[in-house]
Amino acid sequence: MGTIKIAPSVLSADMANLKGDLDKIAGADYVHFDVMDGHFTGNLTFGVDILKAVKRSTDVPVDAHLMVSNPDETVDWYADAGADMITVHYEASTHLHRTLTHLQQRGVKAGVVLNPATSVCVLESIIEVVDIVLLMSVNPGFGGQSFIPGTIAKLHELKAMCERHGVSPLIEVDGGISSKNIAEVVKAGADVLVAGSAVFKSEDPAAEVALLQKLGNEAAQEA
Repeated sequence: MGTIKIAPSVLSADMANLKGDLDKIAGADYVHFDVMDGHFTGNLTFGVDILKAVKRSTDVPVDAHLMVSNPDETVDWYADAGADMITVHYEASTHLHRTLTHLQQRGVKAGVVLNPATSVCVLESIIEVVDIVLLMSVNPGFGGQSFIPGTIAKLHELKAMCERHGVSPLIEVDGGISSKNIAEVVKAGADVLVAGSAVFKSEDPAAEVALLQKLGNEAAQEA
């Protein structure tokens, strides 16, 4: 396994053939699992039972991204269901420090997500606690959106902040990632790349995952 991790998003998978689609991405580093509650976002997606089905269907670690209005009250649902990593939105979490440390005490990697309009400066007082920082490179709610170019500057700011604090959380980017822009995103500081449509809408999802891993790791070596 290389330095750069690829996390295909099941938001773009075929729910009528979930096990088959998960088999196609068995070479991925994570399965990205988008939970939307129809309130924090304008869409409604998956809950605990689907996460349990994913865990039964693949050995790939599950990265659960909670786009919900009440993450402080619901993180345990997804930890109990077997999520290996859980990220919650800064914009929605009232007790962020408590929620993150609680997850870590449960043995789950814990992270914080920032929407495109949220500055990385809000992480100054929490960056030493987090295992993962997820930067949204689209506005959350739907798959298939275009990458927001301003994410590159945010990545540079986040890397500088991590260096100031002497920490190295995983830096994840979600939205509009493809073979065309993965090198630029990795060179700006990303470690984990979420790719939904680019993987599951391709003719060969397994080959697409391998290509993204290859391009990402080549870019990391050049950075």
